[in-house]
Amino acid sequence: MKRFISILSTALLLPMLAHAQTQAEWDKVIEAAKKEGKVVVYSGYVSPDTHNAINAEFRKKYGIQVDVLTARGGELRERVRMEQQTGRFLADVYHMAISITSLSFGKDNTLAAHGGLPNIANLNPVMAARTNQWMAPIFTINYGLLYNAQMLKPEEAPKSWADLLDPKWRGKIMMDDPRASGGGRVFFHMTYDKFGRAYHEKLAQQNPTFVRDYNEAARRVARGEYPIYLPFIFGAFEKLKALPIKYVLMEEGATYGSYGVSIMTNAPHPNAARLLANFYLGEEAQAIYAKSGHGIVINNLKERLSPEMAALANVKPLVEEDFTRIDEHFKNAKEIYK
Repeated sequence: MKRFISILSTALLLPMLAHAQTQAEWDKVIEAAKKEGKVVVYSGYVSPDTHNAINAEFRKKYGIQVDVLTARGGELRERVRMEQQTGRFLADVYHMAISITSLSFGKDNTLAAHGGLPNIANLNPVMAARTNQWMAPIFTINYGLLYNAQMLKPEEAPKSWADLLDPKWRGKIMMDDPRASGGGRVFFHMTYDKFGRAYHEKLAQQNPTFVRDYNEAARRVARGEYPIYLPFIFGAFEKLKALPIKYVLMEEGATYGSYGVSIMTNAPHPNAARLLANFYLGEEAQAIYAKSGHGIVINNLKERLSPEMAALANVKPLVEEDFTRIDEHFKNAKEIYK
């Protein structure tokens, strides 16, 4: 019932968030953005591929340069807070996991109200329910498992998250660190909620090796340093498919993280920031996310996807995201994985 009320309330709010100005007023935003000529994005998503493609389309359409700084979400949050405290305003757009962005909603004065974005009207009902005056969802990262195809046959690779507890994988698992922001945190949070604390206590006994570099981790698997790595971002596979690696869609469902776009308080290029935020929700950017294996957030994408990309963009979620217990799960992860 509470979720129904939340979705209903958002449905009533959505027209205001989408149409907080007339077309003539939005045209003035576009004109002012072009005069600003630049927009600076701080992103917790370290993959350059979607950034580069989307930024190129945005610049082609509006003639506006996009500069992107990528880092771990927690690191960027601290950077933003320091910039706001010192009055050294550099960032315009916050391109961040909603789990991180939600920590700032109405609390630390780092996020400005976006003032309404026309393309919010395109959002599907699930993502519309997560939208507020500070943030709009733009895509999801879906995760599974990566394995070395020369070390393991397809039938030998783990097929489920439960398979990772088999003693044969002791000392052979490379894993994104669950004690820090990123895919490891998402994996820990969702599998903890699905399978309980005992699952991770058993997984800790497998002595996984923790890493914090997604791209290098995939290459280490390809080199045969470890037979498996998790959680693997499906969207990264296209640029790695020439390597001797394969991915697995786990039987119980995928862990995933939603990303959103927000505008920074005291943004140096506020109109360009709003224009880029709106662009993320449009057909051009959503098609780029979809073709890269990411989940999209809008209804009725016109671009046709290959069967593989369609499957990756619409994987079964393991559990629903829960942003209310992030600190609790960081504490649990640090207790279990010492």
